[in-house]
Amino acid sequence: MEVVKNLDIKRYMGQWYEIASFPSFFQPKKGENTSAFYTLNEDGTVHVLNVTFVNGKKVSIEGTAYKADPKSDEAKLKVKFYVPPFLPIIPVTGDYWVLYIDEAYQYVLVGGPTKKYLWILCRQKHMDEEIYNMLEQKAKDLGYDVSKLHKTPQSDSTPEGEDVPQDKGIWWIKSLFG
Repeated sequence: MEVVKNLDIKRYMGQWYEIASFPSFFQPKKGENTSAFYTLNEDGTVHVLNVTFVNGKKVSIEGTAYKADPKSDEAKLKVKFYVPPFLPIIPVTGDYWVLYIDEAYQYVLVGGPTKKYLWILCRQKHMDEEIYNMLEQKAKDLGYDVSKLHKTPQSDSTPEGEDVPQDKGIWWIKSLFG
């Protein structure tokens, strides 16, 4: 499967909103206002913070992303999380392949070799339908079953800040029980 080449990792950093994804066992089933925050570490790896809101409570999980093959120019990354997050003893690693990104780094299609996972991410909470349809078609052309795509609810007023109760480290529990 063809992926993006020469991804500018510095431009990729920052916040991305989840517009749609394939439901997966490791994400809370009723998550809303889901986003990912990427920060470049000094060693060239990427700190990953995934945040979602379930029943008004902020839940998150942290991990690390790194190039699968440091010598390759392909945007094939690995992401490692530890479970349970509050007692990091078991590393869980997954593929994070950048399949398409626009020139302005405003929207992206992310998947992996098994085609079990797919994400449409955007720098804004809402995406133009024409762009969404184009990314959906790209995924379909790559062999993804786009009928499994689920749009992620994104409200205009995301509860942010320290006043929001946070269940840090139980993302994986929420994913098992909804």
